Amino acid sequence: MDNSAPTSNTAAKRDLDALTQKLQAVELPPELKLKAEDMIARLERMSSQGFYSEEFEKVTHYVDWIIKVPWTKRVDRPIDLAGIKASMDKSHYGMDSVKERILEYMAVLKLRASKNLGVARAPIICLVGLVGTGKTTFAYALSEALGRPIARIPFGGLGSARDLRGESRLHIEAEPGYVARALCTSGVKNPIILLDEIDRVTEEARMDIMGVLVELLDPSQNDRFLDHFIDYPVDLSEVLFIATANNTGNLATAVMDRLEPIQMPSYTDEEKTHIAQEYLLPKALEAGGMDPSTISIDPALWPSIIRPLGYDAGIRTLNRTIEGIVRKVAAMVVTGQAQTVHLTPDNIKSFLPKW
Repeated sequence: MDNSAPTSNTAAKRDLDALTQKLQAVELPPELKLKAEDMIARLERMSSQGFYSEEFEKVTHYVDWIIKVPWTKRVDRPIDLAGIKASMDKSHYGMDSVKERILEYMAVLKLRASKNLGVARAPIICLVGLVGTGKTTFAYALSEALGRPIARIPFGGLGSARDLRGESRLHIEAEPGYVARALCTSGVKNPIILLDEIDRVTEEARMDIMGVLVELLDPSQNDRFLDHFIDYPVDLSEVLFIATANNTGNLATAVMDRLEPIQMPSYTDEEKTHIAQEYLLPKALEAGGMDPSTISIDPALWPSIIRPLGYDAGIRTLNRTIEGIVRKVAAMVVTGQAQTVHLTPDNIKSFLPKW
């Protein structure tokens, strides 16, 4: 929409008609649609006075957002428990307790659907563990497994509850909060919303943010979550929330009462070897455009690849190490030094990071 105000009744009518058509083209809750229609009617009355640019921009901005909210659209995908398990196993090694909890929830959904009992309340899973143990990536893998879009809300450094709940549309440049925007981004009312690092909000805003989290995660309240910009209850009851945290010490008791914490254990060297061989190396080779046969690694070398700098609870350092090895081999292939590379105790040091 052009920022310049309509300067004539004809231009105003044309813009208002376009706004009305935009509103009528989507399905909205009746009360909300009536509210928006009243706002447009008020604009029509103002247009006869010859100026209404600021109010027109506010109403247009508001209508643009409320028609983005997926009030009725949802993912209706047949629930295939075996397929979901296979997809999770393909992307993440281990994590049996997390996978089991997801499969239990999906089994309940499948059973209720078969009996036309409606949608079951989703569990609020909180993955707790050290950096690099796969908390965030599991949420994205789960999105693929369930066929639901995912939206991430980063809590690291979050400084105000208004960021989650939005500001009143009466304020200049007001926007919906992260929660409503995540719903709009996903495009459906039953997405996965990742509440990432909920323990890392600023100390000054912690109490207020925890209060919003209680409302978000409480099944008795989140079917009517109020974003201050939308100014109409939004149903979050079908959202599958996945929270992550490094520890739970900074989380309010009321928030913990609504979470199902699942501990993400540190990986053993044996588990890391399996993850490196089955997940990380094939992924790095694919990203580098190389055939799997380009690199072969002496089995005895994995301990030094896994711990180039000592113990690490997660797999981020391991992933960086493997990506570095693949890049070095790619350079050798491109420059004609080799077509395949076999890593041995004699040459491994030249492929490992030097710190």
